[in-house]
Amino acid sequence: MPRRLVTLLASGAIALLTALAAPAPAAAAVTPQQKLSVLSSWTQTSASSYNAWNSARQNRASWAEYNFDWSTDYCSSSPDNPLGFSFSLSCARHDFGYRNYKAAGQFSANKSRLDSAFYEDLKRVCAAYNAVVRPACLSLAWTYYQAVAIFGSVAAVSQSDIDRAAKMKADAERFARS
Repeated sequence: MPRRLVTLLASGAIALLTALAAPAPAAAAVTPQQKLSVLSSWTQTSASSYNAWNSARQNRASWAEYNFDWSTDYCSSSPDNPLGFSFSLSCARHDFGYRNYKAAGQFSANKSRLDSAFYEDLKRVCAAYNAVVRPACLSLAWTYYQAVAIFGSVAAVSQSDIDRAAKMKADAERFARS
């Protein structure tokens, strides 16, 4: 083999080995604007926004570079599933929005929308129940929404609020059976 070809092949092999051994370039870090954009898309009032957030919640590893705060106390000290109505995931998404917008220093500009999204989530939960008990669910949804809109926490929901909805639910069920 001619010396020139050997030199060319050897230098090509060295270049290839050097490229393979070199560390891969670091992925670009998520910018604050990118994080806010995703956060915004997951905290809108629509069902598609809720579904996108819930999908990400179930696959958090894919979103690790965003450093979102996924922690939740669900519905704080109010029942997560009052009278059997499943409000826990609505409360978890609300917590997600509150915690992450607070961390980004953007909470006050987004609180009203976060609370509205919470109410829409709760109404979608109620829509899944039969028409007989739905008014009791909607009454509780309104109470939970008012608690966060006024006080910033569903912890403000009182036992008398839940008792009122329980009576409404029991009366509706009794009427439906008669």
